Parts: sequence; structure tokens; C-alpha cells
Amino acid sequence: MAKKFKELEAKMSPEARERARAGAEQMMRELPLDELREAMRLTEELLAESLHVRPALISKMERRADMFIATLRKIIEAMGGELEIRAILPNGVVHINQFQDLSKATRQFPG
Repeated sequence: MAKKFKELEAKMSPEARERARAGAEQMMRELPLDELREAMRLTEELLAESLHVRPALISKMERRADMFIATLRKIIEAMGGELEIRAILPNGVVHINQFQDLSKATRQFPG
């Protein structure tokens, strides 16, 4: 018989619970687009409707390893978010801002 998570969690040491919590948070910070959409309880159909494209295009875009920044920005904005591009360098993090106006200039989804 399967055990409830709360029962298993209660048997874990505080250190193990913290490692599990940190691991879960890390996984949530690093998701492919399709998993992010699903985690936000958005279907391909709902996202497609918001972007004014066919649902099949959503699936295609989510599987791409490369896409235009403007396209990615539109997808993230349709999910209610904001795209931020950063460079993580040895001496600190730099926010790259030259792409901020791209979403205004591009209205199509070239994929």
C-alpha cells in the first residue's frame, strides 16, 4: 500500500526535509516551457488563444531549442510573466536590456 507523503516526510530528518525542499525549489526554477505552462495550469489551447495562434504552434514552439527572443517574450507575457535576460559573470550579474523593446516591434511568431 502506498504511504502518504506527510507520513514519509515526518520520518525524515530536518536536514533531509531541507534538502528535499531546496531540490524542489531548484526544479521549479528550471523548467522547460511546456512544464512551466502546465505548472501554471495553462493548456496549449488557452495559451494559443491568448497569443492568437493555433494550438499546434504552441507545441512546436515549446519543443524548440532555439527561437527569437521576441517570440519567447510573447509566450512568457501570455503566461502573465516578464522575460528577463541576464548574464551571470564571475564578477556579478548583468541585466541585458537591449531586447526590452523587441516585443513592441515584432507582432508575429516566427518560431
